[in-house]
Amino acid sequence: MATVLDDINAGVREDMESRKRLVSLAELQERTQAVAPARDAWHALGGTATVRDQLKVIAEIKRRSPSKGDLASIADPAALARQYAGGGAAVISVLTEQRRFHGALADLDAVRAAVDIPLLRKDFTVDEYQIWEARAHGADLVLLIVASLSDAQLVEFSALSHELGMNVLVETHTEAEIERAVAAQARIIGVNVRNLKTLDVDRSVFAALAGQIPGNAIVVAESGVRDAADVTHYAAHGANAVLVGEALVSHATPLQRIAEFTAAGAAAIAARG
Repeated sequence: MATVLDDINAGVREDMESRKRLVSLAELQERTQAVAPARDAWHALGGTATVRDQLKVIAEIKRRSPSKGDLASIADPAALARQYAGGGAAVISVLTEQRRFHGALADLDAVRAAVDIPLLRKDFTVDEYQIWEARAHGADLVLLIVASLSDAQLVEFSALSHELGMNVLVETHTEAEIERAVAAQARIIGVNVRNLKTLDVDRSVFAALAGQIPGNAIVVAESGVRDAADVTHYAAHGANAVLVGEALVSHATPLQRIAEFTAAGAAAIAARG
């Protein structure tokens, strides 16, 4: 029986094939030669710090979700990105999946032109074409979802991303997936507390799963952030960064909210010693 993730990936493949007919892989590869070098998302997320005493926020531009429906119209993603950057976001995530999230590569282009901090192309990566596409459109970081990929693909796609100068956020949902991410030498590992097979959120799983990630990796808490209390919970249990979409796009002052989340995370990290 097909899961929600299976259905999303099938749609992603169909849409990608349509784009391939317009822009070939060779054309994309040529375009990457003309874009500025990728920005260092590893450094931006605190990867080079000896002591990670700050919580980083990955602020997401997200119009819609399969579980909640429409979240925000976001007519001007560039303006929202500038607010995120002004609020202190370390990285901006731009959803480019069309069918379920109403995203577009045009959003990535607009945000890239507006801000100078690292950008994550948030999509369901199932083919190397999307990695070349991400770099050609100015992304500095790509998402690889362990549940969608084989071990060979994880290694292959990570290697290509690094070859293009980008970092990789490797998303996990289970202990077995964390083991696979670590085996693929992932340095930025996300723990998504949303089950992509059912879309249910269970914040309680974060602590157990984050504890399985090696200390030299950056741990990113994904999904389920409603307020500063959720940020505190994640930071207290090992998060170095949180990826937040809905709680920002649905808030009147996202700039202030990022500052609030950053402060809450720093306090929780200090308390855990």
